[in-house]
This record gives sequence, C-alpha cells and structure tokens, in this order.
Amino acid sequence: MGYKLKEGIFYAKSDEWVSLDGDIATVGISDYAQDKLGDIVYIEEVAKGKKVKQGEVFTTIESVKAASDLNAPVSGEIIEINGDAASTPSIINQDPYGKGWIVKIKVKDPSEVNNLMSAEGYSEYRKE
Repeated sequence: MGYKLKEGIFYAKSDEWVSLDGDIATVGISDYAQDKLGDIVYIEEVAKGKKVKQGEVFTTIESVKAASDLNAPVSGEIIEINGDAASTPSIINQDPYGKGWIVKIKVKDPSEVNNLMSAEGYSEYRKE
C-alpha cells in the first residue's frame, strides 16, 4: 500500500473522505485517489447552497490524466468551498487530508456515515 490513510474519518468506495464535526462535514478525496489521478489541474466550481445527496455527483475534478466525478459522501447543503483548492488544485495532491479539502456540507443525517468505511475498511477495500 503506497498511499496514506487518515484515522478517524470516513471513506466512500468512490474515494471521497469525510470528517464530521457536529453536523458539518469536511469532504475531500483520498490520497489513493489523488495518486491515481496524477497532477490535479482543475475543479469544477460548486455552488454554495447546493443541495447534495449521498452517492450523487456534486462536482468534477480534472487531472493531466483524466476527469473524474466526485460523489457526495453525505447528504446536505454545501456551505463552504475551499477557495485555495479551487485556485491552486495541486494543493489536493500535496495535502489531500488537510489543506486540500474540497467542500464543507451541513449534514442532513449524520448517521449516513454508517454507510461509509473506516480507514481500516478502506485499506482492505483498496488492497491491490
């Protein structure tokens, strides 16, 4: 396994991660995903206030290799967009679990994280 995992957050099979703080979810892509994508060059703009549903596409991210849809790991309303990641997408490659977060969502149902995986579960899922 050549990628980093972060304990205490949840992972979707589609390679997004979510960190919950009360009813606010911070969302990004896993180190595995950024590594597979390669150099990230663009994130499609997401509208603040947009309602998202768990598992549905909320934006697209582009790298030198490919474009990839990002799915919402939880349902709710987008309340914040990471302007740094939008203006300097390479920050996602450098720090996917820190400065490279993508959006914050006001979560409708925090129990939805039970549909996601722990770091250990994601590691098992992504065994190559």
